[in-house]
Amino acid sequence: MELRLLVTFEKVATVLSFTRAAAELKYAQSSVTSQVRALETSLGTELFDRLGSRIRLTEAGERLLPYARQIIELTEEARAAVVGAEEPSGAVAVATMESLTSYRLPPLLELFHHRYPGVRLSLRTTIGDATKEALRQGTYDVGFLMERERVHPGLETEVLAEEPLALVAAPAHPLAARSAVTTAELTEVSLLATEPGCAYRDLFEQELVSLAPHGVSFMEFGTIEATKQGASGGLGVALLPAVTVGRELAGGTLVRLPWEPPFTLWTQLAWRSGKRLPAQVRLFVEQAVRLVREQASP
Repeated sequence: MELRLLVTFEKVATVLSFTRAAAELKYAQSSVTSQVRALETSLGTELFDRLGSRIRLTEAGERLLPYARQIIELTEEARAAVVGAEEPSGAVAVATMESLTSYRLPPLLELFHHRYPGVRLSLRTTIGDATKEALRQGTYDVGFLMERERVHPGLETEVLAEEPLALVAAPAHPLAARSAVTTAELTEVSLLATEPGCAYRDLFEQELVSLAPHGVSFMEFGTIEATKQGASGGLGVALLPAVTVGRELAGGTLVRLPWEPPFTLWTQLAWRSGKRLPAQVRLFVEQAVRLVREQASP
């Protein structure tokens, strides 16, 4: 098995798209397809099921994927050890989420862009249980979590900071003039939220459901930015990470309602337990811990 073919297979298996894999590897799509076919021929088995415009790994592909990743990681380690390069290099696949990518990670991304150009960062947006399962499967090298729990089976975790939350609404919202807001009162107003699976949305919903036996409903928005626009436009109230609404609170387009969530979330960085982190991944972890903690400090 040629390393080049394994690298291409691993990329296609990660993104489940020949087109995206070709773009990220800077190959023609036909080249990616032919390389996967060549690997399948050498192994005597198909690695992907082709389902029209979609693909998925076969059982053989599922078995090969962790070995391919180990071989690629060991190859990068061996190259660094033999060459003795002073500058770190290699790929780092990172699972992240919109709130962190936009509001916590820019200093970290700028650092790697300017100081460590040989390190290739690949960020994928995913949340909650999907992130944890992908890390256990080895889909990503590391992943950011925003969770109440700080221990996760099968993962090693570095807690970066407590992540404050803010309940926000438009200045003209009826609750904006209140000196205090109860959870029960929130079950009677329009609620805005990001998609299910986001820890703070799910925990917020659990608190409300406990006081509303018939359930509560959210107007769902695809992004935090859209949720903020909905709140500032008077569509309802939204619970969001405080770091994401700082500009709107300062500018007066949103106000913070006097309600504190009865749960605490922690921003964390996690990776698969027992995983041997290559040098560039260790560097990413070290710098993420340093910069996010500095940014989150009062």
